[in-house]
Amino acid sequence: MLTTKEHNTEPIWLVIIRLLRWHKPAGRLILMIPALWAVFLAGSGKPPLPLVGVIILGTLATSGAGCIVNDLWDQDIDPQVERTRDRPLASRALSVKAGIVVAIVAMACAAVLAFYLNVLSFWLCVAAVPVILLYPGAKRVFPIPQLVLSIAWGFGVLISWSAVTHNLSFPTWLLWGASVMWALGFDTVYAMSDKEDDSRIGVNSSALFFGDFAPIAIGIFFASTVFLLSWLGLVMHLHLTFWISLVIATAGWIWQFTRLRQQDLPNSAYGEMFRQNVWIGFIVLAGMIVGSL
Repeated sequence: MLTTKEHNTEPIWLVIIRLLRWHKPAGRLILMIPALWAVFLAGSGKPPLPLVGVIILGTLATSGAGCIVNDLWDQDIDPQVERTRDRPLASRALSVKAGIVVAIVAMACAAVLAFYLNVLSFWLCVAAVPVILLYPGAKRVFPIPQLVLSIAWGFGVLISWSAVTHNLSFPTWLLWGASVMWALGFDTVYAMSDKEDDSRIGVNSSALFFGDFAPIAIGIFFASTVFLLSWLGLVMHLHLTFWISLVIATAGWIWQFTRLRQQDLPNSAYGEMFRQNVWIGFIVLAGMIVGSL
């Protein structure tokens, strides 16, 4: 039996979808965006479509596997957190063995897709695996685990860029830095909804580390993102459309920073702002594509 609750009537395929978090597209899309930024910029707005497809499928498989690894690490913690207590492993809707099997399948799918890439990109995929596997443990020993997650996010930039150009150049690292700073910003926003639970359980988060200064830290992360993307735009001679999209994104991040400084925000506001970053990321992507042509 895959399930451990006899009274569970949810179809097993739907439980697995929830385990992979594919029922929550925001988290999958926000991982995909930096990889898409990279492949379209490296490809001057017109990368090979099969490669774009491989990157999309690869991020879906990798993020799904990463979510399962996280849940395996946290199977005894998640039941104590309001936001996570209904996850399949936490609620015992799915057994640990089944979770491991699904994680292995997802990683195998990602590995197959990685063989489509060139040698440099393939080994960058391999290098990303330990970071993905160790992130959940970082919450127990590292004061800012969101930095580990952001570095994992940054591998999407390195892999996708090198898949087009077969090398890593100065613009690659500017985009990598922008992606890491952006991820630090929006994931700290996300972590703010769990501050009370994380503090009670004894796990670390950037929201706890920065405390009352978390909104300022998030503002600095978003400002750094704008700075690095602006530098990238100048280095790559991107056209007007990119700059318009960056102005729109900057306005969105300023609005979020202003809102985060308000007192007594409901927890739902943090998830809402996290999802808004998906739209902001796609607006920047559109500007990059048109601005590269």
